[in-house]
Amino acid sequence: MSDANATPYGPERPFRIGTRASPLALAQAYETADLLKRAHGLGDDSIEIVRIVTTGDQRLEKKLGDIGGKGLFTKEVEEALYDERIDLAVHSMKDMPTTLPDGLEISALLEREDVRDAFVSPRHGSIDAMPAGAVVGTASLRRQAQLLHRRPDLKVCLFRGNVQTRLRKLDEGEADATFLAVAGLNRLDMISVATAIIETDDMLPAVAQGAVGIETRTDDDDIRAALAPLHCEACGTRLAAERAFLGALDGSCKTPIGGLALIDGDRLILRGEVLRPDGSERHVTSREGPVSDAVAMGLDAGEELKRRAGPGFFVAG
Repeated sequence: MSDANATPYGPERPFRIGTRASPLALAQAYETADLLKRAHGLGDDSIEIVRIVTTGDQRLEKKLGDIGGKGLFTKEVEEALYDERIDLAVHSMKDMPTTLPDGLEISALLEREDVRDAFVSPRHGSIDAMPAGAVVGTASLRRQAQLLHRRPDLKVCLFRGNVQTRLRKLDEGEADATFLAVAGLNRLDMISVATAIIETDDMLPAVAQGAVGIETRTDDDDIRAALAPLHCEACGTRLAAERAFLGALDGSCKTPIGGLALIDGDRLILRGEVLRPDGSERHVTSREGPVSDAVAMGLDAGEELKRRAGPGFFVAG
């Protein structure tokens, strides 16, 4: 780790960290702040957390795909970067489009958290334990499609909002169960709310689930250098494969896609799937090869599933 003299940032010029205002987003921002302080020997007065309310956090009545997709969680934060109101932005990488705006980049990825989904229900112990007709609340088309592929006798209702909002809706009886990311529950110290942890063989996670990325201006050399000690190389390699896979599929919030890359020594194993939103059809693929081929494997896997699924696959019938 470098010392405080390695960066021009400090009490007189604090790091301004931009983030969404939800409890989970703030937890990720404070994690980033702690890492920066440790990396550069800085105190609390060298960090400023800037809370930014995004369109995605305000428009909770509709599915994301119907009102603009993943960019709704990043637009206002990225505008603050452009305007130099903040120096870096902390994002959940599963919210990030595969193509970033000109002049911005992901300069660092933190060590990845647990990628799995959690099943949460006050009434039932697992997906299989739910009776026919039970209602599951989710805003994720991936989770909806995976659930209905496995249990077409269940019903799905829209459940948007932060972790606390979704848990409140569950307590109020709007649904019998919901899904939450284990990574988010861990970061909020709320893993105890999970009824069951779902293994990735049963529910492939969203691309980049559990990963936190730090976005900066491409031309801000001071910030990019300050973030270098925070970057996790393994997470970067895994996400390179997963995001290439997603990009080849032109993935968005309207497309049920799961993808996960793992590293075993010098080998990378990638699994991916696409489903119809109603779960009636599913295509899966996998790749294994040297980590140096991560992007090529992701692109190839995505192109394969795009061909197999065919045009119009993601339009619910």
